[in-house]
Amino acid sequence: MTALVYAATLLVAFAATRAYAADIGYLAPPGVAPNEFPSPQRPVARIVSPRRSAEEHRDALNEAGQIARVLELKPGMTVGDIGAGSGYHTVRLSYLVGPAGSVVAQDVTRDYLIELARRTESLKLTNVPFALGEPHDPRLPASSLDAAILVHMYHEIAQPYAFLYNLAPALKQGARVGIVDFELPTSKHGTPIELLRCELTAVGYREVATYKLAGDGGYLAVFSPPEVAGRKSPRDIIYLCGSRRHSLTPRPPPVSEAIRGHVRRRCWTECA
Repeated sequence: MTALVYAATLLVAFAATRAYAADIGYLAPPGVAPNEFPSPQRPVARIVSPRRSAEEHRDALNEAGQIARVLELKPGMTVGDIGAGSGYHTVRLSYLVGPAGSVVAQDVTRDYLIELARRTESLKLTNVPFALGEPHDPRLPASSLDAAILVHMYHEIAQPYAFLYNLAPALKQGARVGIVDFELPTSKHGTPIELLRCELTAVGYREVATYKLAGDGGYLAVFSPPEVAGRKSPRDIIYLCGSRRHSLTPRPPPVSEAIRGHVRRRCWTECA
């Protein structure tokens, strides 16, 4: 009898998983292909877990509250949780934006989104749509987000220039992008702030401010997105962010780098 109950439980769980998976997919057509952009000149960290640390510890630091305050998140807003993982911020921000708003849980790993769908259902959250993305493209609808957060995941983006370029159309006018990370090499699951500034500026994002988060939470860097109309083409990204040393002094690029586009400025960092 016990075996029959166990088998029935597995069948129910399997059916539920298939139902969740059927509801999770791309929310927008594909953007610009990754081969149109320069590759990052630094290591890309592997995705190792859907969660960073114990949620109780993050709650003690008021991590979600700090982000919400800085980005001025309010009821009725639509927020993109990019790289949502286990949904730490998705869940907390869904309460903040309320039934008139929504938190779009976006990730490149379908299994993470399936687990998060189970979690939001158990919590009876009805304002969380799910969006499957690609390593170079979040695949989000145009002008759909009032804000986007990328928390401790930027260093895992395999194609940062393409990803940022394809994210921009999803952001409404006046939207803000908040990126949380540690001041560590990307190979050690952080992003040096100078490297972050370099890569986002290359795609046309403008830094608004950078804040130190409480405890060991790292930093929160806030950017405004580029205007989609009239922005540079992918092949005209004006500088690359590489390894060795940081310099904002314009210098001629090596010939081998010029083949990717009209590279006029190079940004180096020791920490990549």
